[in-house]
Amino acid sequence: MKTKLMITIFTCLLLWSVMLLLSFSNIFKRQLLGATINVGSKDSVKPRDKLFGGLLTADFDEDSCLSRYQSSLYRKPSPYRTSEYLVSKLRDYELLHKRCGPGTDAYKKATEKLGHDHENVGDSSAGECKYIVWVAVYGLGNRILTLASVFLYALLTERIILVDQRKDISDLFCEPFPGTSWLLPLDFPLMGQIDSFNREYSHCYGTMLKNHTINSTTIPSHLYLHLLHDYRDQDKMFFCQKDQSLVDKVPWLVVKSNLYFIPSLWLNPSFQTELIKLFPQKDTVFYHLARYLFHPTNQVWGMVTRSYNAYLSRADEILGIQIRVFSRQTKYFQHVMNQIVACTQREKLLPEAATQGESQVTNTSNPPKLKAVLVTSLNPEYSNNLKNMYWERPTTTGDIVKVYQPSRERFQQTDKKLHDQKALAEMYLLSLTDKLITSSSSTFGYVAQGLGGLKPWILYTPKKFKTPNPPCGRGVSMEPCFLTPPARGCEAKKGINTAKIVPFVRHCEDRHYGLKLVDDTKDEL
Repeated sequence: MKTKLMITIFTCLLLWSVMLLLSFSNIFKRQLLGATINVGSKDSVKPRDKLFGGLLTADFDEDSCLSRYQSSLYRKPSPYRTSEYLVSKLRDYELLHKRCGPGTDAYKKATEKLGHDHENVGDSSAGECKYIVWVAVYGLGNRILTLASVFLYALLTERIILVDQRKDISDLFCEPFPGTSWLLPLDFPLMGQIDSFNREYSHCYGTMLKNHTINSTTIPSHLYLHLLHDYRDQDKMFFCQKDQSLVDKVPWLVVKSNLYFIPSLWLNPSFQTELIKLFPQKDTVFYHLARYLFHPTNQVWGMVTRSYNAYLSRADEILGIQIRVFSRQTKYFQHVMNQIVACTQREKLLPEAATQGESQVTNTSNPPKLKAVLVTSLNPEYSNNLKNMYWERPTTTGDIVKVYQPSRERFQQTDKKLHDQKALAEMYLLSLTDKLITSSSSTFGYVAQGLGGLKPWILYTPKKFKTPNPPCGRGVSMEPCFLTPPARGCEAKKGINTAKIVPFVRHCEDRHYGLKLVDDTKDEL
């Protein structure tokens, strides 16, 4: 009897232990991978469109890249519809990439041709695969914008995009295409040379045009496209219709760029009809491309979800403030702090702090709102001062303001894995805000606004260390700015007004000679 009782007790304890272990395992997994979201008072759990209207394919394993299908939990339903033509084009591209990508016979055959200096156009077989290789340059914001630009070009020209994996690309983003890889194999025949490619390289397109060493009858096996900010007029001819008919015949393109050059693709008549079908709402190009391509790895996604759940999820409204000061002195500037406060007050993005002796206004009809402010900056002083301002004094509305800054790195450290992962997590967090303030000409801010579908308030560039008046202005588009576009038209001898050619490409608010896509043709910059 005693033995049976002990067996019964032991069995119960064992079952209880197993159940407890399973329970803790599930809780730990959810916390580690960010699979749940504490929505607090801001929202309630609702069914979400995890495929973004068909933009994403359901062909991936969810656990391998949690952000791909979980990001919809953290976003409001999108007001921007994905066109059926874009969805169809992406599915076709995925099949093409699977047929021509690394490890296939088609890829092997294409790389073997790289050993030939030139090949005759008449010898090229119909249906062979063509490629464009993206080489990473400096700055994470630059890399993301150029990757989107190169991918759209690949989509338009039916090329396979392959990305240089020697930096930290695979530590930041999941693979975007099912059943294949977009990573350029390390044994790529030109891998030992591409770092030295520059404007003077013999296969640089601009140099070949300058030296008259390329024509429609003799085509090189590869071309280097120098699309960096210091590119020459000859390099910029890449964007022209006549030149595209020539470039299209080259099997391999290698590109270095730090520019969001998509607006120039819209100015090319050979691409424009297709682009309008892909993106009927013309200022949603980066928005759709970014949501398709850029899915943070599980490690980065954990940073995003932990920060959001702990500091932002309970807020009634989230304001993002992205601060980037372009100065050789990486320090705190009081005139920038004054500009931030002036912008938030002038545009009524944050309530005013009561002056000393002024009583707090108590709203008896409605409970006070909790406003979370997400600050991203290399310097901690801006968020500290904003936090102190609302800690030391009440707001005139009675609302509560909570300030949070995820990282405080002090210096930009591109190519350091953890630094870049933190930067990507902060871009993503900014894209989850309700309203956004960005710094002029900052690609970090461009990524955040585009990914979030947000028209930001832009902090104007200070002159002579003085706060601008007005301190900021509302952007007319969520699209990034093409900061250094060609100053001349393809056929023009003088500068051209692009707005007279196409009404949906305008000059940028934060860079008067830059170009950006807009959708409302009635807005004047």
